[in-house]
Amino acid sequence: MNVNVMNGIQERNQIHGVPVATTDSTMLGKDDFLKLLIAQLQNQDPLDPMDDREFIAQMAQFSSLEQMTNMNAAMQKLSNQQESAALVQHSELIGKNVTYYREIEDANGFPKKVYDDNVVTSVRRSENGVIEVQVDSGRWISSSQITEVTPAEEAANEEESS
Repeated sequence: MNVNVMNGIQERNQIHGVPVATTDSTMLGKDDFLKLLIAQLQNQDPLDPMDDREFIAQMAQFSSLEQMTNMNAAMQKLSNQQESAALVQHSELIGKNVTYYREIEDANGFPKKVYDDNVVTSVRRSENGVIEVQVDSGRWISSSQITEVTPAEEAANEEESS
C-alpha cells in the first residue's frame, strides 16, 4: 500500500498515526516530510513494496527540502550580520556634524525640503530595519536623509568664520 505524501493532508491530522500538518498550515517542514516517509515505509504492503524510483524521488525531495531549509537559515544569518554591520558603520557618525533634510509643508500645502545641521548623538535600527540617527536637537532621522557629514570641529570652525 502506497501512501501519497500530499493526499489527505488537509483532510486529516494524522496518517497512520503520524501527526502531520493541519488545515491551517499548508507547508510541511522537513520533520513532517521525514515522518511521512517513515510511516510510508513502515506501513507498506510487503507483497507490493514501494517502487525504488518512487522512493529515490521522495528521498531527493527530502534532500532538496533540507538544503533549501539550510540555505534559508544561512541567508537569514547573513542578513542579520549585514544589518548589524550597517549599525556599527553608522555609529561612526556619532560626534560628527550632519546635514540632513526633512520635509515640511509650505504655505500652499506643498512638500518642501528644509535642510538642518546637527551633531549626531546616537544611532539605532528601527523596528522596520531602517538605520536612524539622533541629532543633538533630539530629532531621530533616517540615515537616507543625510546629505553631508563633516567633523564636528570643522562645522564649528565654519560657523565662527562666518
